[in-house]
Amino acid sequence: MTLTGHSLIAGQSVPGEGKTTFAYNPATNEQLQPAYTLLTEDQLRAATSAAAEAFASFSSLDPETHAAFLDAIADNIEAIGEDLIARAGQETGLPQARLQGERARTTGQLRLFADVVRQGDFRGVRIDPALPDRAPMPRADIRQRQIPLGPVAVFGASNFPFAFSTAGGDTASALAAGCPVVFKAHNAHPGTSELVGHAITKAVKDAGLHPGVFSLIYGPGSSIGQALVADPVIKAVGFTGSQSAGIALMRTAAARPEPIPVYAEMSSLNPVFVFPGALTGDIDALAQQYVAAVTGSSGQLCTSPGLLFAPAGEAGDRLAAAVGRAVAACPGQTMLTAGIANSWNSGTEALSAAANVTVVGTGTPGPTQNAPAPAIYGTEIGNFVSNDVLHAEIFGAASLVIRYSSAEELVEATHRIEGQLTASLQLTEEDYPTVAQLLPVLEQKVGRIIVNGWPTGVEVGHAMVHGGPFPATSDTRTTSVGTLAINRFLRPVAYQNLPQELLPASLQDTNPWRLNRRIDGTVVQADSAMADTGN
Repeated sequence: MTLTGHSLIAGQSVPGEGKTTFAYNPATNEQLQPAYTLLTEDQLRAATSAAAEAFASFSSLDPETHAAFLDAIADNIEAIGEDLIARAGQETGLPQARLQGERARTTGQLRLFADVVRQGDFRGVRIDPALPDRAPMPRADIRQRQIPLGPVAVFGASNFPFAFSTAGGDTASALAAGCPVVFKAHNAHPGTSELVGHAITKAVKDAGLHPGVFSLIYGPGSSIGQALVADPVIKAVGFTGSQSAGIALMRTAAARPEPIPVYAEMSSLNPVFVFPGALTGDIDALAQQYVAAVTGSSGQLCTSPGLLFAPAGEAGDRLAAAVGRAVAACPGQTMLTAGIANSWNSGTEALSAAANVTVVGTGTPGPTQNAPAPAIYGTEIGNFVSNDVLHAEIFGAASLVIRYSSAEELVEATHRIEGQLTASLQLTEEDYPTVAQLLPVLEQKVGRIIVNGWPTGVEVGHAMVHGGPFPATSDTRTTSVGTLAINRFLRPVAYQNLPQELLPASLQDTNPWRLNRRIDGTVVQADSAMADTGN
């Protein structure tokens, strides 16, 4: 399709009345067409008002209609074909294979949420039947379900033009919960966002839903983004990006007359802990795996390992040398934007200038303008503990190897680390006693603990946690990946002594949606006979 450069507000293509912006090819810094016109705050209110109007009907959809809508979005994205991959490649510099995999992940998670909607356990139905003869006091009939919060604002991420963007995890989970979405496109890949936005808009229209179920808007984060979060219609926010931007949105949300939750995924160093037993194996292979995790996608993954703790001594020396050789063979890859490349340069300059930091190894600059050479640095654990500069995230292909001498040092340093998305442990059975000392600390610091693996590559499933204590995320109780993400956009409501005729379908005795329900504390499967409710 031909790109318009316009926002999509409740199914309509709307040119912005503000300034204009362009996407740029980060490999060449070439300006891409078309120009994207930015909305004013008055125009933004048309999108949020439409979302408010759509909420009543969208939040009460029957499961099959709802699930089929999510499936249709996935089908429509795939139907765009290679035009979508080509535009995303131009706007991000990411290779074709990476983008194809990310598109598949995006459509896969939409279909996974469709299955969640059909199955229905997310509705959290609980029924405590009336006990009129209970002594000393009777019990009323009380029924509970989870309901959608309301319209949700979602912000696109720079580093995932599909999976954390227009139809990505935040949008998919909000729509699955029954919440209309107003999506703020990332200005680095507006064309990719528009193409996917049209796929969602078509699914809304074909399903006969209110057009306000989805809007795609373009505008500056400092004004339109803040105005979106401040709009009283919006009831929750999904965000993936920098810590400074995430905190700014959190402050705006907290300052509203009605504060709302912001689910922000922000900075993470994703430490890797190498224990002595792991160095009795193939050290070269271990080093190569680590460097691959650091440099994959030019290090622009939220789970890229920014720290590696390795034992002091001869075996640790061999690992450091192997890491140096492995990174020396790595050319730089094009980063997402010139601004991100400049920030990487500033971060590595600060790290290399820090006291008692050495260079473990560097790669070679890549063939494009924004493709700096990967770099890995080294220091001792005492220096790491005492120097806050060494705890700063560098978004890109850079990492710090930290040498430790004892389990006690490792535990102390882990206490000093801020909240993280992941921690990875390279170990053998002989390391179990040391690891057992570290695990209770890690549980308080990270959302996912990995053994003999690497943090990059986040499985989209039912058990995944992609979250962690602040500043990795703004709310340590949630995840932004996996089916549990739907819970962010729901809240419980109890119904006491309501007649059957007034109860929502999920709570009626006849169970017309065939849901699994907890009745008087016992889970009753959908195919089982309805327990006696006393009615």
